[in-house]
Amino acid sequence: MNRIRCMALLCLVSTTFCRAQQVYFHRINAADSVAVAKQMSLLADEIIHKYVSTGNKATYLNNLFRLQITAEKYNDALTSITSLRAINKADNQQFTDLLFAQYELFARTKIEQQTLGVPFKNAFTKLFTNLLSKLDDKSAAYIFTAFTTRNGAGELKNDFNSTLNSYAQKDSLNIDYAISLCNSYNIATVFENIEPVTKVLLKQDDNRRYIIQDSVFIKTKDGATLSAVMVRKRGINTPQPTALMFFIYSNLERSMIEARYSAAHGYVGIVADTRGKRLSPDPIEPYEHEPSDVNTVIDWISKQSWSNGKVGMYGGSYSGYAQWAATKHMNKALKTIVPYVAAIPGQGVPMENNIFLNVNYQWAFYVTNNKYVDDAVNNDNQRWRNLRNNWYQSGAAFRKVDSVDGTPNPWLQKWLSHPSYDKYWQAMVPYKTDFAQINIPVLTIEGYYDDGQISGMRYLLEHYKYNPKANHYLLIGPYDHFGTQQGGTPVLRDYTVDPVALIHTKELTFQWFDYILKGGKKPDLLKDKINYEVMGANVWKHAPSIAKMSNATLKLYLTNFKADSNYKLTDKKPLKPGSVYQEVDLADRKTSNNDYYPDPIIKKQLDRSNGLFFISKPFDKPMEVNGIFSGELKAIINKKDMDIGVVLYEVMPNGDCFELSYYLGRASYARDMSVRQLLHPSVTETIPFSRTRMVSRQLSKGSRLLVVLNIDKNPFAQVNYGTGKDVSDETIKDAKEPLKIGWGNDSFINVPVMK
Repeated sequence: MNRIRCMALLCLVSTTFCRAQQVYFHRINAADSVAVAKQMSLLADEIIHKYVSTGNKATYLNNLFRLQITAEKYNDALTSITSLRAINKADNQQFTDLLFAQYELFARTKIEQQTLGVPFKNAFTKLFTNLLSKLDDKSAAYIFTAFTTRNGAGELKNDFNSTLNSYAQKDSLNIDYAISLCNSYNIATVFENIEPVTKVLLKQDDNRRYIIQDSVFIKTKDGATLSAVMVRKRGINTPQPTALMFFIYSNLERSMIEARYSAAHGYVGIVADTRGKRLSPDPIEPYEHEPSDVNTVIDWISKQSWSNGKVGMYGGSYSGYAQWAATKHMNKALKTIVPYVAAIPGQGVPMENNIFLNVNYQWAFYVTNNKYVDDAVNNDNQRWRNLRNNWYQSGAAFRKVDSVDGTPNPWLQKWLSHPSYDKYWQAMVPYKTDFAQINIPVLTIEGYYDDGQISGMRYLLEHYKYNPKANHYLLIGPYDHFGTQQGGTPVLRDYTVDPVALIHTKELTFQWFDYILKGGKKPDLLKDKINYEVMGANVWKHAPSIAKMSNATLKLYLTNFKADSNYKLTDKKPLKPGSVYQEVDLADRKTSNNDYYPDPIIKKQLDRSNGLFFISKPFDKPMEVNGIFSGELKAIINKKDMDIGVVLYEVMPNGDCFELSYYLGRASYARDMSVRQLLHPSVTETIPFSRTRMVSRQLSKGSRLLVVLNIDKNPFAQVNYGTGKDVSDETIKDAKEPLKIGWGNDSFINVPVMK
């Protein structure tokens, strides 16, 4: 079972009984392992007698079998696991007979210990070896991470001890906390016992199935050296197609998992590290060499005796970017790409619509501090939170943000020298007519709540713009950046995702590879070029283009007519010109403007301390919002520039606000990201916007649309003071008088809908 999904299930502690219910908890010393084992067994047994399912049956059983193992009721645990598998089978989950196999084997081993007196290691080795011998390659790859941990069982033990010590002064526990404690103990105990055995046996099984090379070196034309991991199926004597991932987050274990998965699915699996990473002796220089380096790897693959000359690429985020970088100079051996949440340097990161963001400030350190990744730096959330807030409060120029941190950030400084989408950025991916040359099949996988969605969608939109006959498919649903890469999570930022939306991204990828590279069947979910899950309707729909997702466009004007605490959002253009006034003190550091981020997705209340709110009348029947909303703002301002936020919500009949999409962008780049065109103070300016997030959502009868219009001023991005200078050089001293805006009542948004 996938370890990530397994760990997520651990968090699903069911609250199916009164929260006031308590269980007895005897204070114990975490260092006394014998006393801890005895106490946890007694605690689990007490919970079992009080634990009644009145909610989600799968969650109940997931907790129950762990409690039963902890209480040493191993036969009962096996019964619960069997019932849990049956539920997953009914939900069409993959490899259901292998779900929780690590816990099943642990329980069976304990039974043999109790009944036959066999040592744990001997009994488990026999059971695990027997299991591995019966599994095909796909099944073995699927369960590989279920029997090992990322950082060792000791970390799980430390997590349990930390939780246990936090309860040291209590003599009773809320039953939810008690279940969580037992679950933590269960997973720590299981892996403490099985991992020393499984690591050895899994390596033996790998060597039986595959030819593994973890130190492959590939030379580039300019003399650099790239490293790679390669896994091939043993006993295959005919050339095979290759599945390639190009990876900056170097990690031998992760690379092995990816390459093994590819080999298990009938491909030569290769994970190549970017220049300077892992075994490469060269400098680490993100983004700058991928167009040539990826093609070097593809060219090398095509010349090997085990290659049939067909290469498919896949992967998410930076690996998604690397695939598009490869298409900058198409190699004839590259037959298809499957980018998930692909980044575009200069458009999605490190800036969005020409606004530099702080959210990924630490990324350059994370990937360049060493040959692998610097997790300690990346995960130092307190440091980055302090940096954002200290910089914001200081009013210092954005170019000085690393001085506030105290550590030079040379990559940030280099990127800040390119505030326009200029030739530096354009050289990294296809640009304009480059897209016309991309004639290979493409499958883009995206999420409505992927922070970088404008990048992934930009590739698709530009591909179709310059190559109308492009063979480019899109699959998109209610996922965030990381969720897209695994196929979604049941709950996303407090929103309960429609069950039908949950997929298996990598399995879909290899179904696509089979379709393109081996002449297999097209994946069932890809019924047309655009495939999207309609949130709230629990259905997938399919269209030949983004335009065909809708059959109407709501053109709604941001009027100057008040409606209680909002202005009216209407489909009728006001007869008389008018405006709504907004004033923003850019020097004020007591407040922040523009709460645009969709976390949670459904908000009970919105921050109304700043910004303008425009609301439509209730819909008299259900309809779908399908596609990418856009608009045109008319404004008269007293400065030369401003950074704008536009957020689109559904206000549901109960008053909750469901965030659909948002736009964040710099007015001076609204028409052309590569050329800055400053605004003219005291003159009516037209500011178009279109680079927003794609979404599909079933709106109910009685729902309304709400637009929140605001100026971006907060610790998460540059502050644009409107002088016309490079925003990175502006300081709080440039704020001077407040930004004064008259938003014209002929401003409008276009919302694509299916009526």
